Amino acid sequence: MSLKKSILVIIVVLLIDQISKIYIKTSFTLHEEVPVFSWFRIVFVENKGMAWGFELPGNYGKLILTLFRLVAITGIGYWLYDSVRKNSSRILTFCIALIFAGAFGNIIDSIFYGMFFNESTSTQIAQFLPEGGGYETIFYGKVVDMIQFTFYDDILPDWIPFWGGKHFSFFDPVFNIADSAISIGVFLLLVFNKRAFPKK
Repeated sequence: MSLKKSILVIIVVLLIDQISKIYIKTSFTLHEEVPVFSWFRIVFVENKGMAWGFELPGNYGKLILTLFRLVAITGIGYWLYDSVRKNSSRILTFCIALIFAGAFGNIIDSIFYGMFFNESTSTQIAQFLPEGGGYETIFYGKVVDMIQFTFYDDILPDWIPFWGGKHFSFFDPVFNIADSAISIGVFLLLVFNKRAFPKK
């Protein structure tokens, strides 16, 4: 895949990701949710740290995480450039472009959202470029998440050993378009591994 097509993939993913995040951030109160199907909800949450809500300890944990993301995306960007330069397989270049776009989308939140929006709370909808300034300084923004697929949320049948009769929910994490792009890119690399990395 050419560099132009790779850039187009990145731009499309970033536009969808950022438009969806800005819409949710400026339209929903924190933790507000809209059921779409029984297994699919739009839920507005903010993630201060890494995936699954993990946070690094200390006052500088968030800064260290953001700087690490910048270093990582620099490496991914070079990997993409090198793959295009070497005329690697289309599936490999496409997957790297997805991963780069997803990582870059979440970096935008981490670097800029703290300055561009005021605080989202359970009673307050955030504003873009508020008069009083943002809720944090540069590098300390929170990542906006809004998609939740809970495929099972019920009491397990009694005949299941150990867990029978107990409440169980499957796949509770809330994520965003950027996370989806990264996951799809990695998944396709695993599934089409031989095509992505053909042996000479």
